[in-house]
Amino acid sequence: METGGIAERFRDKTILITGATGFLGKLLVEKILRVQPEVRKLYLLVRAPDAIAAEERVLTEVVGKGLFDVLREQYGAGFNSFIKEKIYALPGDVMHENFGLESYEVLQLSKKVDIIVNGAATTNFMERYDVALATNAAGVMYLCQFAKQCDNLKMVLHVSTAYVAGEQAGQLLEKPFQIGRALRLDYQLDIEAELQLVDSIKSELRIKCSSDDKLEKTTMRKLGLKRATHFGWPNTYVLTKAMGEMLLQQLGQDLPVVIVRPSMITSTFQEPMPGWIEETRTIDVIFVAYNDQTLPCFIFDGSVIFDLIPGDMVINAMMAAINSQWNKRAQVIYHVTSAHQNPLPSSLIEESMFRYFDINPRTSKDGKAIKNKRPLAFKRLANFQAYMILRYKLPLEMMRAANVLLGGIYTKNYYEFNRDYNILMTVAKLFAPYVFFKGWFDDTNLRKLWKATAMDQNDDASIFNFDPKCINWSSYLVNTHIPAAIKYANDQKAKARSA
Repeated sequence: METGGIAERFRDKTILITGATGFLGKLLVEKILRVQPEVRKLYLLVRAPDAIAAEERVLTEVVGKGLFDVLREQYGAGFNSFIKEKIYALPGDVMHENFGLESYEVLQLSKKVDIIVNGAATTNFMERYDVALATNAAGVMYLCQFAKQCDNLKMVLHVSTAYVAGEQAGQLLEKPFQIGRALRLDYQLDIEAELQLVDSIKSELRIKCSSDDKLEKTTMRKLGLKRATHFGWPNTYVLTKAMGEMLLQQLGQDLPVVIVRPSMITSTFQEPMPGWIEETRTIDVIFVAYNDQTLPCFIFDGSVIFDLIPGDMVINAMMAAINSQWNKRAQVIYHVTSAHQNPLPSSLIEESMFRYFDINPRTSKDGKAIKNKRPLAFKRLANFQAYMILRYKLPLEMMRAANVLLGGIYTKNYYEFNRDYNILMTVAKLFAPYVFFKGWFDDTNLRKLWKATAMDQNDDASIFNFDPKCINWSSYLVNTHIPAAIKYANDQKAKARSA
């Protein structure tokens, strides 16, 4: 690592960021502006019809958030002018060649950009296959094409996920995929063929069903899960993220590339404030459902090690990696994970959740504490599914039969209960690979990066902390993360009610 410190690396640099309206994207923009106000310019690529709409999205969905309160307080009346000087909103989309930018915009950017951070992704496990392919896979192809036009480019950082490993057990190395090799033994993955398959099926649907958008959406979602299972991945998200890595390896061979693979990203640990979060993310679904008492039972194995990593630690590792690998024509992968150095048993997550709600119980209208009912836990998905069928599906079918005999008086109730049943069954099936995950992520490269950061003389270790060993999981979950997840969910419900 060269001298000068991580923050200094970003001085006078021009950075193109995709996915800036996402959770990590916002954190990255805020961190860069806070630690290096002398950055030259941040170009934020956002989906919008024009420049005015793009700027409005950035102002409302990025810098308008509470995440920027520290900067807002620091700059006071000058905050808006500082933001206008440092941030430029670009209307575009990674799903299109040259990100959908005009040729003159591409020419201007190609002369200015020093760093590209590709955080654009769809993270929905059940995303439409066409959308996931276009964003997570083809988007990387267009990224590489654009990057090769940039005269002064010194770094391409691509945000992937540690769970591109699928459901593999044992040690999972920080190594690239072999292009075209699926996780399923002896299966080959042809990305171009998958793109053609999607186009073919969509064309057939349009011929048969004209413009039935609902059917197309359902078909594409089912196709994504089917193809993921076929090739050995548990869902559409991780399959297409793996494809993106393969394309980056193939098309970005002559580029300076870093791939970061975070595990399950949670609320901020320290910066710019503890507990900042957006969206109900992965494990938070359980906390929110328990708070709402909509989780009568679920799958759970207390012996399984979960791998969580706070969002600010991911950002710090990203910035340290950019500094460390600056202008090196090689591809380096970092597992930004915690379980190898600071393992978190599922049992501790459960214990922390119950402890939080014991300390902070729900209350009735008259202010009395409401004791939550603890859900039944099943160590096998098959047992959970059998219980759900016997306990809920059979009574539902009896209700349906009675509804027919009684002239439809239970129609509304049946559809509501059946919808809730299907949602819980689907969530359990999608979460099972993570609830019962038997792999562990090797983090050799990350530990080397942290060692170099900690030895630096520029106080980088305190400013860019990504050492998972410093996390007290029980304290973090009870005092920071679970309350943040519950507050976010409650705020969203309040907004929905007032809309």
